[in-house]
Amino acid sequence: MQGRYLGCALALAVAVLPARAVEGDAEAAKGKISMCIGCHGIDGYRTSFPEVYPVPKLGGQYPEYIIAALQAYKAGERSHPTMQGVAGGLSEQDMADLAAYYSAAR
Repeated sequence: MQGRYLGCALALAVAVLPARAVEGDAEAAKGKISMCIGCHGIDGYRTSFPEVYPVPKLGGQYPEYIIAALQAYKAGERSHPTMQGVAGGLSEQDMADLAAYYSAAR
């Protein structure tokens, strides 16, 4: 019986621990940014699909914001089809690396 309680307590302890944040590597992102610079690397660029609007600048953004935005696109919570396609192929490590790179860029 005590083993059962111990098992439940361990499972609960692991469940409530915060997930370990993935550490981003800006250097590793240099091999991953080709999918970003076509839009986000052009000053004043405006997209025309699905509607016309200015493409946001990524350089200098907070890494937490970049990761949250990419996760939302991947989950379908943000609705830009191109960004959903790009984010859908990213791992958590990719997202952290891109966030590290762009947060340091100006």
